[in-house]
Amino acid sequence: MTWTAIIIILLVGLLLVTLEIVVLPGAIAGIVGGLFLAVGVWQSYANYGAMAGNIVLVTSIIVCILLLVFFMRSKTWRFFGLKTEIDSKVNTVDENILPIGARGTTISRLAPTGKARINDQIVEVHTVSEFVNENETVEIVKIDGYKITVKRIITIIYKPKQKGN
Repeated sequence: MTWTAIIIILLVGLLLVTLEIVVLPGAIAGIVGGLFLAVGVWQSYANYGAMAGNIVLVTSIIVCILLLVFFMRSKTWRFFGLKTEIDSKVNTVDENILPIGARGTTISRLAPTGKARINDQIVEVHTVSEFVNENETVEIVKIDGYKITVKRIITIIYKPKQKGN
């Protein structure tokens, strides 16, 4: 095997070990990368003798340690991390403003979670068991921490029969 092939095998092994450290979970890439490194070191011993094999082995170990140190430094991860801040918040339910029994109108479809306007506040609500379409009347039945549970209120329109026909 030529030096070019051995160097390519070692570089593929280092690349897979680096991907295991940085990106890929599950240890498969790390194991395959370690096998590539072992094959590269073994081929250098087999084809070029003990001195060349020792040099390749020590160099591979040093490069792996340097890659590990480089990727474990905190400044390295700034390139991979997000720099945006999340300024949203969960429902803050004040039971004086949103008491149990308060009614409102759905803004979006509740399937089973969606938005509703109750007492001039837009809040995220959950239905008891059914889907509720947009623009339907709902009533708060339970407040558990930040979870507001509602049920649909069915409006029945009564039309009396007209006499005389």
